[in-house]
Amino acid sequence: MPRESIGDLNAFLAVVQERSFTRAAARLGVSQSALSQTVRGVAPTEAGERLLRSVGPKLDEIDEELAALSELREKPAGTIRITSTENAAEAVLWPALKTLLPDYPDIKVEIVIDYGLADLVAERYDAGVRFGEQVARDMIAVRIGPDIRMAVVGAPSYCARHPPPRVPQDLTHHHCINLRLPRHGLYAWEFEKNGRALRVRVDGQLVFNTTAMILDAAVSGFGLAYLPEQQVQKQLAGGELLRVLENWCPPFSGYHLYYPSRRQHTPAFALLVDALRHNNVSATRGRSALSTGAKRRG
Repeated sequence: MPRESIGDLNAFLAVVQERSFTRAAARLGVSQSALSQTVRGVAPTEAGERLLRSVGPKLDEIDEELAALSELREKPAGTIRITSTENAAEAVLWPALKTLLPDYPDIKVEIVIDYGLADLVAERYDAGVRFGEQVARDMIAVRIGPDIRMAVVGAPSYCARHPPPRVPQDLTHHHCINLRLPRHGLYAWEFEKNGRALRVRVDGQLVFNTTAMILDAAVSGFGLAYLPEQQVQKQLAGGELLRVLENWCPPFSGYHLYYPSRRQHTPAFALLVDALRHNNVSATRGRSALSTGAKRRG
C-alpha cells in the first residue's frame, strides 16, 4: 500500500473516532483545512464503517508495535487509558501513580470513571479496574488490592429516627440511597451469610451515579448507603456514620487490573502493572483464579 494511503487511513480514523475535524486535526498535528480536503465528513458511509472495523484495529496494533520499538531505545513513554470506579481510582490507582509518574515524565495516564463495565477494545482503553469477580474470562487479571468488604451505613440522625435493619430484607422499609449503573440500571445491594447470598432492591428519595455523592447524602442523614468499607472508614471512626448489617458483609476478592490477553502492550504499560501489583501477586488469566460469588460494583 502506498504510504500516502496509510496517511489517508489515519486521517479517516481520527475524524470518525473524534467526530470532529477540529479535534482530529489537533490529534494528527495538521490544519483543519488540510484534513477536510482528505476526509469529506465526520459520519462514515457503510463502506467507511466496514473499513473502520477491519482496518482500525490493525493500525492500532502497528502504532503500539512502533511505540514499543521506540521505547526499547528511549525512556518509556506513551499514553495509558484506564477505566475505573471512583473508589478504585482514589484508593489504588492514584497512590501508585503518585509514586511512579515523577520518574517517568513522558508517560501520560488518563483515568475515566465509569461504572458500566466498558468494552476495553471497542472504547480504546488499555486496561480497566474492577473487583475480581467482575473480570471476564478472556481477560488477563492482576490483583492490585487486598480483599474488600462492603458496608451499609447511615448517619446517627437517620438511625435515631429508624430502627436498624436486622436482616437485609428489612432494607425495603428504609430510605436507601441508590447507585445507577450506566448499562444495568439501579444496583441491587448484595449480601451473604453462612453461604446464603441475597440481592435486595432498595428504594429511597435519592439516586446518584457517583459514590462520592452517595457518601455525602448518607452523612447528611438522607438514608442508608451501601459503599466500600475503605471509603467510609474515616466517617465511621469520627462518628459521622454508623454501620448496620455488618455480619452480612463478608470480605470478597478486591480490585484487579484487567486487560485483553491478545493485545501487545508497551513498556510504559508494563511499568504501570508492576507498580500496581498487590504484594507481588502473579498475573492470572481470566476468572479461574478469582473468587466466585455475587458480582459487586464499587
